[in-house]
Order: sequence, then structure tokens, then C-alpha cells
Amino acid sequence: MSEIVDAAIQVIKSSKISFCRFITGNDAGTTGSHQAGFYIPKCAATLLFGKECPRGNNQEKWVKIKWQNDIETDSRFIYYGQGTRNEYRITRFGRGFEFLMDKYVGSLLVIAEQEDDYYQAFVLESDDDIETFLSYFNLSTEQTNQLINVAQLHSEDERMQQAIAAAIDNLQVFPQTEEMAKIAQGIFNKIYKITDAHVCESPDSILFDWRNVESNLFFALEDKLYRDVYSKPFANCNDLMDFANSVLNRRKSRAGKSLEHHLSAIFTANSLVFEEQAITENNKKPDFLFPNSECYHNFEFPADDLTILGAKTTCKDRWRQVINEADRVEMKYLCTLQPGISRAQLKEMEDYQVKLVVPYSLINSYPEEYRDKISDLKTFISIVKEKQAHIPQHFLLQQ
Repeated sequence: MSEIVDAAIQVIKSSKISFCRFITGNDAGTTGSHQAGFYIPKCAATLLFGKECPRGNNQEKWVKIKWQNDIETDSRFIYYGQGTRNEYRITRFGRGFEFLMDKYVGSLLVIAEQEDDYYQAFVLESDDDIETFLSYFNLSTEQTNQLINVAQLHSEDERMQQAIAAAIDNLQVFPQTEEMAKIAQGIFNKIYKITDAHVCESPDSILFDWRNVESNLFFALEDKLYRDVYSKPFANCNDLMDFANSVLNRRKSRAGKSLEHHLSAIFTANSLVFEEQAITENNKKPDFLFPNSECYHNFEFPADDLTILGAKTTCKDRWRQVINEADRVEMKYLCTLQPGISRAQLKEMEDYQVKLVVPYSLINSYPEEYRDKISDLKTFISIVKEKQAHIPQHFLLQQ
């Protein structure tokens, strides 16, 4: 764990109220919107003003913010409530403030109130720092852009609470990550009567729904299995650290595999032929190979009918891992839940022929000129289906 992410976690734990979201091009002013400054959604208005501001007038508040445990800025919280506007922003950071540069688009902004007019903020850049922070608070990427509930008291409807309670009642140990994902899928599908037809029609939203249920399920099970452990004092600091590291590593492991498991279920519901962790050249193992390794290693099989998909929850750093995973395939697809990254990185991906697959609701968080180059999950599935529709069946049956 880096010093910055450790500091951010400690600040959040001791804060009155805290918030996190991914930095977008709109924040940095690189979209041409002329609205530079960090946008804060209305659900987090209490972070800035203690309550939601009434429409009709602008309001502002001057505060001091300490960034990265280092520099301080005299910044302004502002609510634009006149006319048709209804939004909150943090502005005024002084000349040369680096975190509003394009290279920080896709980084995670974390801000916490320490006193009435004093805040601490962090910008987490690397995928590892972002995932460590989110895992610590048991958050998924889609659970950002809102206040952080340190106690992790997720609000679910009564049916969901009962179903999760029943599921964990039968579990005495943590199941494998794949089994955890399947249990979450089963809970959601049973409550909302989700069929394969629904999954085929709305894969982008179903992916988020399944992941959210899994996150809540995991936290409930963790609380059950660890309650006796953390209710007693630890013998020494080493025992405490070992326990804390074990918890965090399990959270990261579960979160890291979650996307792959739910994508696999979605692809199966769509009757796609695919293989996970298939071996290509030099023992490389792409997350998903369509249709399978037999076809990949059969040079009579057209390379244009092969598809490679990597799955990375965040991809600011790790997108490069997919570049060399399959020599026969020029265009590599990468599915991510990262809400926006910088233009420079998107241009580099384009140069290396890496095409993003992003759930539909996140596409608008990317720079406008790149949005038509990004596929949502449903579109990606249709691309693979079209390829597999004309492949002779004897190829598809080889596994």
C-alpha cells in the first residue's frame, strides 16, 4: 500500500463526512465546457454546505484544502442555482494546480471534511492505489460519485436483505470468487425474476446490478465470519497487521475477479462460444478468447474471426497488459469500469489498437471525440455474435 493511499484511508476514517469520484474531462476543462473545477453531485451537497442549497440563488463558501498531505489551497465551494443551472463545484485552486490537468482524468478524487472550513483531499492515480482504496471501503467503481459510508451500511430493500442473510447463513467460510459471483447473480435474478432474455437485452445494467449485490453479499459475509475476531483485542501489532492485510487482500482478490466472472455469465447467457484464460503464445493468457484456443492455434481458422477481450476494473496503467496477449489478433478489446481516462491515454490505446468496451452509462464520462470509438457491452456482444454466426460449427465445438 502506497503512502498516499494509506494517508487517504486514515483521513477518511477520521473525517466528519467524505466523498470520492473519478476525475473527468469536464472537471479539467478539457471538454470545452468552460466549467473547470471539480463537479460534486447533489447527493453530496452536505459535504460542501451541510445541506442541499435551495434553487434560485448562487451560494459560495471559502475553505482551505490540503492536498496529498502537502500543498494547501484556498478554494471555493460554489452552488450555481440561478436560471436553469443546478450544480455544485469546487473551484479556485491557484495558479499551476496540477490535478486539473488532462493526465489526471480517470484518477480518483477523495475529499474529506476535517473541520468546518478545513478539508483534506487526495488524487489517487495508479490502478493499484485506486483499487486498494475502493477495496478497503468495499466499494466498486460504480459506487463512487457519492458520499462514502465508512460504516458500509448499504441500504437494500427488505427482500434483498433477507436473501443476502439467508445466503450467508449457509456459508461458514469464504467461497471461491467464482462461487461468490454466482450466489450474487442467483439472489438478484430470483428477486427481480431475471432470465437469460433479460441478460441479453440489458447486459450493461445487469453487470452493475450483479456486482452491487455481490459487494453487499461479500461485506455481510465478512462481518459474520470476522465478528468474533475483531471483537477481541489482538495480542500484538503484528497480529493486528496480519489480520488487516489478510482482509484487504481478500477484498482486492474478490473485486479483481468479479468483473471476469460476471462477464462470463453474460457471455454464456448470450450463447457466445468463448474460453477463459486460454493459452496463446509464450504462455500468455488473455481473460477471454472467442471462440477458443483450438481455433486460435489452428492456422486454417481465419484470424479475423478471433476476438480477444481483457477485463480490467480500472485501466489507467494496466491496459498495456493486453497488447501482447495474442499475436494473431491485431485489435484487442478491453472491458473496463473506469469512468473516463485522459485523451493522451486514449490516443495511445488507439495507436496500439486497443478498443475499449465500457458499460453504456459510463461512455459519456469519456472525451466526446472518443465516444463513438468505444463499444458498450451490448454492442461488443453483437460484434462477436456476428463473427460466430458464419463460423462452421465444427470449429465452435472444438474445446
